Amino acid sequence: MTLERKIAQLFRIDENTRRRHSNPWSVYSRFSMVPLIALAFWSRVWLGLWSIAPIITVLLWMWFNPRIFPEPKSTNNWASKIVLGEWVWMNRRNMSVPKHHLYMPNILSVIGSIGAIIFIWGLFILEIWPTVLGGVVIVISKLWFADRMVWLYEDMKDATSEYKSWLY
Repeated sequence: MTLERKIAQLFRIDENTRRRHSNPWSVYSRFSMVPLIALAFWSRVWLGLWSIAPIITVLLWMWFNPRIFPEPKSTNNWASKIVLGEWVWMNRRNMSVPKHHLYMPNILSVIGSIGAIIFIWGLFILEIWPTVLGGVVIVISKLWFADRMVWLYEDMKDATSEYKSWLY
């Protein structure tokens, strides 16, 4: 089982959630997470213990975001193909992906993780430069990863009838 599949199971992302998350509104609104997390955790400076309210709100938004939007009328768009590509990537143990897709998603995940460490450290010590730097690294690596997932889905959409059925 891939790490991505374990994470999907941890967050209880199933087939129904995947279909709803492929809504472009869900995909694009996920990019609000990094600045919202930063503001929520930084709010401890202004709100003290009351900062728990914005922190819980952002964590709930992270949980509900892939679930609250309806299934899209069409998945033939860049945002939807990101989610479809992620599901192809999670299934790479069962259905191999082309060689040119094997390494870059992992490299981008490592870069994003390094950005997350810097981001969290900046939030912990309340320093703006590591918070912003880490956030920028997270967002850029995620955008690049997203584009790789679209490319992966485009390359794999005809590999199985299941993958092909995702595009409508």
